[in-house]
Amino acid sequence: MIDQAHRAARAGQEMLQASGDVIARRLEIVAEAVRDPLKADLREISLMGSEKVEALTASASAGLNGAMSLAATTAAVAARETAAAQTALGSVLKAGSPAEAALAQGSWMTAAMGRAVSDGWAFGAAMMKLQSETLAPIHAAAVANAKRLKR
Repeated sequence: MIDQAHRAARAGQEMLQASGDVIARRLEIVAEAVRDPLKADLREISLMGSEKVEALTASASAGLNGAMSLAATTAAVAARETAAAQTALGSVLKAGSPAEAALAQGSWMTAAMGRAVSDGWAFGAAMMKLQSETLAPIHAAAVANAKRLKR
């Protein structure tokens, strides 16, 4: 997960640098178009909007798909934990002594805490993956534009 966080941070930094370069160059293109409209780079000016829409649409799609996957995983975990709690309650109710009931309850609690830690790490990793997948289309567009517009 740390490697993924590092890659996501690096991609974010690259995207910010590339975006700054692209904005600076495109401002020059717009200024040139204002000075001499007949020589305006209409292709580049038209890309200023369409590329954003395309990248943001791909990013939103990745985010939605990831969020749906996380919701399904969360529902599965909730169902699993509900079943485990029901099983533990049944064991407590069937216990032959208070010590046996406490042991059943303690076993459930220990297992539940272990699953909670494991699920927490898995959820964190899934969120890092979702962040990377959501950022990827915007990062790709910004970096490609920076390379293309570099003088």
